[in-house]
Order: sequence, then C-alpha cells, then structure tokens
Amino acid sequence: MTSSGEVEGRAGPPLWWVRRRDVVVDVALGGVSALECAWEGVAFAREAGVPTAVGVLFGLVVGSVLVLRRRWPIAVVLVGIAVAPAAMGFLLGVVGLYTLASSEVPRRITATLASMSLAATYVVMYLRTRGDVEADTALVVALSGFVAVALTVPPVLFGLYIGARRRLMESLQERADSLERELSLLADRAEERAEWARTEERTRIAREMHDVVAHRVSLMVVHAAALEAVALKDPARAAKNAALVGDMGRQALTELREMLGVLRSGSSQAVAAAAGSGGTGGVRAVAGAGVSAAPAAAALVGSFDDGPSLAELEVLVGQSRAAGMVVEMVVQGARPAYAAEVEQTAYRVVQEALTNCHKHAPGARVVVRLAHREGEVAMQVENGPCDGEAGGAGLPSGGNGLVGMRERVLGLGGVFVSGPTDAGGFRVSAVLPAAPPARLTA
Repeated sequence: MTSSGEVEGRAGPPLWWVRRRDVVVDVALGGVSALECAWEGVAFAREAGVPTAVGVLFGLVVGSVLVLRRRWPIAVVLVGIAVAPAAMGFLLGVVGLYTLASSEVPRRITATLASMSLAATYVVMYLRTRGDVEADTALVVALSGFVAVALTVPPVLFGLYIGARRRLMESLQERADSLERELSLLADRAEERAEWARTEERTRIAREMHDVVAHRVSLMVVHAAALEAVALKDPARAAKNAALVGDMGRQALTELREMLGVLRSGSSQAVAAAAGSGGTGGVRAVAGAGVSAAPAAAALVGSFDDGPSLAELEVLVGQSRAAGMVVEMVVQGARPAYAAEVEQTAYRVVQEALTNCHKHAPGARVVVRLAHREGEVAMQVENGPCDGEAGGAGLPSGGNGLVGMRERVLGLGGVFVSGPTDAGGFRVSAVLPAAPPARLTA
C-alpha cells in the first residue's frame, strides 16, 4: 500500500480495514447479525411490552455493532453481554469472543470478558430453562452449563489459535525480511571484497610489470647509449654492448610472457567458474564470483612468489657493472632460509634502487649493502653524488619506483626509508622480517 492509500492503481480499503476482503466479511456478518437480532427483537418487544417496531429497530442496531469487531472488539463483546438477558445476539456473542481472543488485547482482559459472557449465558439459560421445562434442578444446571460452555469456550480457543498463528506468521515474515536484508548486505560486502581483491591484484601486477620492464629496459637504454658512443671508436665493445642489449631484451620478453601466461590462465579459470555458476540466485552468484576469482589470484601469487631471490643479486649487480656503473656489494652475515615473498621483495628493492641510479645518477658510485640478521634481512642501496661529466641516457621516470618499493616492504610488515644523503647522493633502506605475516583473505 502506498502513502496515498492505493494498491495497484486502485483505492485502498476504507477506515481501519487492511484488505477489501475484510470489509466484505465484516459487512456481511454485520448484516446477518442485524437480521438475527431484528428477528429476536420481535419476541423481546412482546416480552417487554413495547411496540414491535421498537424491538426490531433495537435488534438492527445491536446486530450491526458486529461490523466494528476489528476496530473495537471489547465494545462488541460488552454489547453481546449486555443484550444476553434479551435472548438476542447469538452470532454477535460468538464472533465477538472469537475476534477478541484473536486480537492483540491483553489476555487478562480477554479472560475477564470471556468469564462474564460465560456467566451471563449460564444465568440466562438457567432462568429460561427452569421456567420452560419441567425437570429437576440438576438437569437444568447441567444443560445451562453445557450451553454456556459451548457458546463461549470454542470461539475463545479458536480465536487464541488464530491469533497465535497470525503472530507466528508475522514473526516468520519479519525474520525472512531480516534474513533477506542480511543476505543483501553480505552480497554487498562480498562485492566490496571482490573489488578490493581486484584492486590489490591490479596494483600487484602493475608493480611486477614496472619492476621487470623498467629495470631491463633501463639497462637496454644504457647499453644502447654506450653502443652509440663507441660504435665507430671501439667496434669490439660495440658488439659486446649490442649482445648485452639483445640479452636484456630477451630476458624482459621472457618474464613478460610468463606473467601474461599466468594472467590468461587465471582469467580463463575465473570465466569458466563464473559460467558454471549460471542460474543461481543473486547472493550465490556473488559468492560464486568471489570463489571463482580465487584460482586466478592464487596462480598470480604463486607465480610472483616463484620470482627472483637473493641468490641472484650478484647477477643483478653484474648487469649494472656491465652497463658501466661502479657498484660495490657488501654482504654481512650468513644467509638463512627466507620466505619466498621476502626474498623476492628484497631483490625487487635492490633492483629498483639500481634502476633509479641508472636514471638519476649516471656515473655515480653505488654501494649495495645486504645484512642477514636474526629474524630479519636489511638492504641498503646508496649512491654518491652524480658525476657531472657523465652523460645520462635520458631515461624517463614515472615516479612510481619509490612508491612501489614502499608498498612492497610495508605489505610484508617491514620498514622502508629513502632520501638524500649529506654527501649529495641518495639512499634507499629497507628491513624485512624473515617470516612475513599471514595474508589476509578477502
């Protein structure tokens, strides 16, 4: 029902009724009750010594009160009790008691009025039976009690049952509505978690692509610049630089192909799982989408965790040395077994720091320090002031290198610090725990 009282374009039921069917039922019962009381009003007028028209009119008014049973059930029962001595209102009393018992009226009021109706019916039946039937007192009492109970107890019990059933249905409906709201909230939260997971994976992929492409391509540009400078003066060195450029390009393509293969396989699994969940409900579809995204995310995580390790740092530093950079590497402590994520992150931090040295500090001396401590590993890449005579290769910078390093380190519960040094260089430092915290599942 809308605020204007219309249901499906039609006017709603009037006054206190909820449905049109209730109006029809109450008006019909009121009409039957009015006719019954009018018929019984003839005998009442004859016994009371009043005109018949008055008795009939009185019966019509009394019987019509039944129309108000849903709005004022207590008043209807009181009217039925009041007219009991006039031997009228049989339907009025029975239906009134049923309505009273099925309504939200407190039970003590229902019990009181039912007791009054029972007593009134018993007294009227006893007085009328004793005067009309020649029988002993015990039979009159038993007959009067039977009639009083038959006219009072069944409608009250039936009304109590209907009221309890109605309240149960309303409670179940409320619980169903509450459950539907909860399921809707769960679906929204699942969608939010799925979107969060997608964003995290996009960020992770972007970091991996940046680390792989930026370092390899930066070295390729540096070697290409050196090749251009010595192409005519030193053909042997030029050929060596050209071979290095080719190796760097092939390595970059290999790593990119591996990542794209993982992305394609993960997307295929997600699409297949989503297609297999067709025909389910909205909430199950959302849940299925979240589950189907899990294989792709797991494949990506597994692929990235199988990436480079600390054992490959010597090779990484050697590539920078081959590009003409003066790099010193200092390792302290024995290397224990670290988690794959820790080794990969440490490698990427050093890799990105060396890439930044190629971009922003050409000709500067670089020191790479790696310290294996109890429960953690620390790394530091520091370059001295840039050599003014060294010509840079003109490498572009997207400004995401330090941001990506910080995200990687903080994501594993580590510490990341970067900034210029007093000597005019730049320093990048990071400390990672040997065992990173457990991943949070979406």
